[in-house]
Amino acid sequence: MLDMTELYYINIIVTLFINNFNLQTIMETMILRVKKCGQMTTVQSEKSENGVLDKRTLVLQELGGKYENCYVVTALGSLATIEWSEGELVACALSFRTHEHNGQVYMDVIANEICKIKH
Repeated sequence: MLDMTELYYINIIVTLFINNFNLQTIMETMILRVKKCGQMTTVQSEKSENGVLDKRTLVLQELGGKYENCYVVTALGSLATIEWSEGELVACALSFRTHEHNGQVYMDVIANEICKIKH
């Protein structure tokens, strides 16, 4: 559990982090704890300059306790090259998107930015 001093400093760090992003990203920025960090893989992508893109899946959890909400988050490009440690606190700007495939609708949670919070 974090004490009030730690929460105060985290709030300052997140405020500085948020000020570097546009309004849309501000609404999606959260402080989360890394629960799991998957292996980085390389996937084919038409959106990438060289046709391939680094990808990593993370499980991030809201603060508060072991039963708080978790998100399965995809980190792409340079964010995917970072190895995140279990239990680490991060400030994340997330995008929540849907896509349709074979008549089914799927939810994607994409990390636009991730910043380690030192406490």
